[in-house]
Amino acid sequence: MPKATESTSKSADSAISRLAKLDAISAAVESGTGLTAVTRAAAAALESSLAVIDSRSAVLAVAAASPEDERRLLAGEGGTETHELRVAEKPVGSLRVRARVKDGVDVATLRMVTTLIALEVERTLAPERADQQVASGFIGDLINGVTKEADAVTARTEELGIDVERGCAFVLARATPRRPVGDDWRARLLLVVERVARSLHPRVVTAQVERDGSKTGEVFVMIPSAESESVEKAARAIREELEATLEEFSFTVGFGRNTTEPSDLYRAGQEALLAVNVAEASGSGNLMSFEDTGAYRLLLPALCDDPAELRRFFAETIEPLVTYDDQYETNLVQTVDTFLAADGNVAGTAQRLFTHRHTIRYRLERVKDLTGLDCSSTDGRERLSLGLKSMRVLGIANPGGPAQEAGVEGGRVPSTG
Repeated sequence: MPKATESTSKSADSAISRLAKLDAISAAVESGTGLTAVTRAAAAALESSLAVIDSRSAVLAVAAASPEDERRLLAGEGGTETHELRVAEKPVGSLRVRARVKDGVDVATLRMVTTLIALEVERTLAPERADQQVASGFIGDLINGVTKEADAVTARTEELGIDVERGCAFVLARATPRRPVGDDWRARLLLVVERVARSLHPRVVTAQVERDGSKTGEVFVMIPSAESESVEKAARAIREELEATLEEFSFTVGFGRNTTEPSDLYRAGQEALLAVNVAEASGSGNLMSFEDTGAYRLLLPALCDDPAELRRFFAETIEPLVTYDDQYETNLVQTVDTFLAADGNVAGTAQRLFTHRHTIRYRLERVKDLTGLDCSSTDGRERLSLGLKSMRVLGIANPGGPAQEAGVEGGRVPSTG
């Protein structure tokens, strides 16, 4: 056979083989056998090892020649290439490819395979995203007090497959980046929390609740359990996994009590929120239960029923100090907090803050000027103490900072003449 004819014959055979392999992928898609079967057919077509990863970095399917091949593929080693999966310009994940042949992957075949797998990923994840949207909508409405009544709660939890009367509780994980991170960090946080929670309770419902302008990420976990030990175990496991996998973040995990009453589910979510706010604001560690919040528990009804009143009380007591600290880089809030913890003892406060007692007296006078509350009186101390608790329950951060009031160096008190 002439060389030209032989070359043409080989090209035709190659094209027929490629079409047959693509037809096998199409058949897997059409039969509805799932992403794993589609990935295996695609791996055969490309003569490569493949890993399909969703937009949250979760591995959805792998087709590899051996466990070691799979390890290298997922680690991005040994010539592994990564190709973005897109549907209508929308990224849905990525495809990792590690060729098993010397000539590498056929570009045209790869493009068609990538398109088919992207469509299959979109189809596979669509129900999960719909469920997640339902869950996020419900938990967001619950935490924000939009859905509180028993009938409404029952209807929406049944939609999620949860029976509150068999027991439910909330865990909240809050994370804040310590340094610049990628735009997908909230998705990563959700993935970590969700993975740990579902390993302990397959029927958990997780959702992110984002607040306008917030730099934190919050994931609420609704755990269907009537056992408090089970909820605490989940909270501890989430904290440990966050410590191990999200080193670039600071985080706090809080959890509330179990309830079997649909009308109390809103309160249960607020308990987890209060625990996180108190732990974060008071520096009490990165794990706290509602029952360990002490006197702050007394403010839960106000947080649930009338948070606006809490904010008004905070505005009348501590907010002027927060504003002053933020503007002048002083630490009046910390001084008041330490003074109250020292039972109103100026010398004890100065010792704890490594500051001269005259400086403490000057700062307390500034507190009186700004708030109208006298730290030397019982009423003044009580109102300031409640103001601090309101600030922490509401999750309002204290700006802090070194004291820089004019004239306080060396304990000199400036003239107020």
